[in-house]
Amino acid sequence: MCDTNLMTLNRWLLSDHHKNTPNRIEFANLMSGIALACKITTNAIKRAGFEQLFGLAGVTNVHSEDVKKLDIIANDAFKYALKGTKEVFCMVSEEEQSIIPVAEHDAGNFVVTFDPLDGSSNIDCNVSVGSIFAIWPKVSKDNNYSDKDVLRKGREMIAAGYALYGSATMLVLTTGCGVFGFTLDYTVGEFVLTHPDIKIKPRGAIYSINEGNSVYWDKATADYVNSIKSGKNGKTPYSSRYIGSMVSDVHRTLLYGGIFMYPADSKSPQGKLRYLYEVAPLSLLMEQAGGKSTNGQQACLDLVPGNIHQRVPVFMGSVDDVSDLESFHKSS
Repeated sequence: MCDTNLMTLNRWLLSDHHKNTPNRIEFANLMSGIALACKITTNAIKRAGFEQLFGLAGVTNVHSEDVKKLDIIANDAFKYALKGTKEVFCMVSEEEQSIIPVAEHDAGNFVVTFDPLDGSSNIDCNVSVGSIFAIWPKVSKDNNYSDKDVLRKGREMIAAGYALYGSATMLVLTTGCGVFGFTLDYTVGEFVLTHPDIKIKPRGAIYSINEGNSVYWDKATADYVNSIKSGKNGKTPYSSRYIGSMVSDVHRTLLYGGIFMYPADSKSPQGKLRYLYEVAPLSLLMEQAGGKSTNGQQACLDLVPGNIHQRVPVFMGSVDDVSDLESFHKSS
């Protein structure tokens, strides 16, 4: 058995790897709540066929999207597990209109944003889905949260990660010192380190984008995609892989290299993906793994959202691939 198999998530959070982390004990406790929410969510997904949890809940969310039954279960799991840690100051969820408060007697010093079940439109056909989260230190000096606690650059995050619910359940995490992957061992109920120090290749051979939207793309995006799929400039043509679950597509990009793209277009001029709980946390992971994330003009981590559900375009992946994409945008 290799050494990584002996390192649980909690032991790793309390190890010398984090000896200089401020509020290390409080942060480890917060992460225990996130890990619990992920375990509840993966169990609900595994049991969905037996317990009639597939399908729509009969309501829409703040984005006018149909809500799945599992969306509600995952959202509740994250809210209650996080509140139970007593480390959270306030929260933002994809599923809720406003900032989620935490009672003063249960409040802590961290702000957490999350997408409780990313890719849930695919859940009924057993496609891999995930959860995404980001963690900031609070900025309010009193017990009254405000927009200034959440409308912040991604670079102010202290940690970010995602859970992937697929053939195995993985928790991929950065605390600002690289990217580490933990796999859930169902026999003991623990996340165990299996992917230490994940690094993305400088260049890949896979591109991931919804080509069904190509009629709406701007010229720079269209020209770039045409160049990599046609093998111009003597390069081998890239392969196309698109799942439609951001966590799944970004996870594959991290491990295999290449580029993930969800551009702004004439149908969605602000982009489609939300900044605080999709683009920002996955951008931090990508940069920490040695990759790059941009909106086409500047690094995504330098953007400041105007509202808690702000949408932005995003291109992330291998440094050389994203830099090539940026050159097309600059030249146009």
